[in-house]
Amino acid sequence: MSTIDAEAGRVSGPEASGPTWRERLTRISPILILAPSLAASFIYVFVFTIWTLYISLSNSSLLPSYGFVGLDNYVSLWSNRRWNIAYSNLFLFSALYIAGAMAIGLLLAILIDQRVRGEAIWRTIFLYPLAVSFIVTGTVWSWLYNPVDGIQMLVRSLGWTDFNFALAADRNTAIYAIIITGIWQSSGFAMALFLAGLRSVDPDLVKAAQIDGASAFRTYRRVILPVIAPIFLAVAVVQIQFAIKTFDLVAALTRGGPGISTTFPAIYVYDLMFQRGQIGEGAAAAIMMLAALAVVLVPYSFFVVWRHRRESRHD
Repeated sequence: MSTIDAEAGRVSGPEASGPTWRERLTRISPILILAPSLAASFIYVFVFTIWTLYISLSNSSLLPSYGFVGLDNYVSLWSNRRWNIAYSNLFLFSALYIAGAMAIGLLLAILIDQRVRGEAIWRTIFLYPLAVSFIVTGTVWSWLYNPVDGIQMLVRSLGWTDFNFALAADRNTAIYAIIITGIWQSSGFAMALFLAGLRSVDPDLVKAAQIDGASAFRTYRRVILPVIAPIFLAVAVVQIQFAIKTFDLVAALTRGGPGISTTFPAIYVYDLMFQRGQIGEGAAAAIMMLAALAVVLVPYSFFVVWRHRRESRHD
């Protein structure tokens, strides 16, 4: 039992000996719980990235080797026509996929924000594609694009016998079949984030614009959308990650064809590493994918830190 020496102004007893073992355990328990995950993440991200970078500079073929060959794998990679097509497809797909998903997602969010009847049902319908994996989405849409038993067959059976819909079978249009499918899959995700942003806008700002006589279109364009501008950036960053690592959607929908017209970097990396046994060049291709992702994520991280510090100064 503790005692207080009032004259000396000191505390004696168990409290004077510092925190108990329970208090110490409570203090360090979050660290103990998170430590395995942090260690695994560090190994998974940094150690394997450094190892992949080294392999990309080696003469590895079927098995990893540590003979240093410099940038030979990168030179060989960029001199390959299929890789250049894959990288071009990545930029075309990313641009149209992100723009399309954001445009449709924003439109759906604005429509739902009008307090429509059965709002919960509409939200569930639009979010449903997000619950389906890309491999399932690609398989279902490959049936729709199939001329034999898809949309073309359906329309022809209704009497339009000259109707042609071979979007995924034509090497010039197959990439757009993947883009359309990707937009269908991701629009619900963009809608959810935009809707959350619209609901967070201060109603007083909207009422002030309405009192000034602004139309609904002008209110959204000049008041609401600028307020939720950071959400556009967040949606774009997340979807760019989806685009760069796109593999299962393409594998299920076109398998990189017709020919090599819809080859993507992830498809090419898989082919080099697991089909051709060219681990060194495959690692170089993987590093180039990481570089494309870093071009987006590093500036975004600096922007988030800068904005956080600016808001902290204003507070």
